[in-house]
Amino acid sequence: MANEETKKQKLGFTIIKNDPTDGHKGFGIGSLSLENVSPVIIDIQEKNAFIDIGAMHAKSEVERGIKFTTDRADSEGGKPYWLVWVTIDFKEDGPYFAGVTACEMVVNREKRRGYKILADHVNKMDKSMKRKIIVEHMDDTSKKVLSEFLKSHNIEMWNNSDEQLRNDLAVE
Repeated sequence: MANEETKKQKLGFTIIKNDPTDGHKGFGIGSLSLENVSPVIIDIQEKNAFIDIGAMHAKSEVERGIKFTTDRADSEGGKPYWLVWVTIDFKEDGPYFAGVTACEMVVNREKRRGYKILADHVNKMDKSMKRKIIVEHMDDTSKKVLSEFLKSHNIEMWNNSDEQLRNDLAVE
């Protein structure tokens, strides 16, 4: 039906709802909650951004079936991606993009090899959760893709976000 074809796919940013202290005492108390953190993958060549929840556990569609190493030569000729950790928080004005950090990733499907530094991915997720903005190392095209993606998700959240995010993603 034409109506179904025109429906726009909307993916929400809140992907995990878990309060480790909800309903029981003891095990899990003090655990980090990953609530309101979403992995956004940017396909640099296709100029496309999408949420893939599997990236929370390094099992996104892009990562599946790939053996990752820290040697760039292993994935030479592969496709470049950014994995962007987006954390949402709330303030008086409403929800906003509080933490946005980008990590590099290269995937060579033919060789079934990829390049990423897992420690960097974990550290950047942690920094996003701590409300940091780290996107200045991204290429301009990807910055534009990410800013358009965040705006299209929710323009009010974009407008409520810290000026640093808008400035760091601004492209001449």
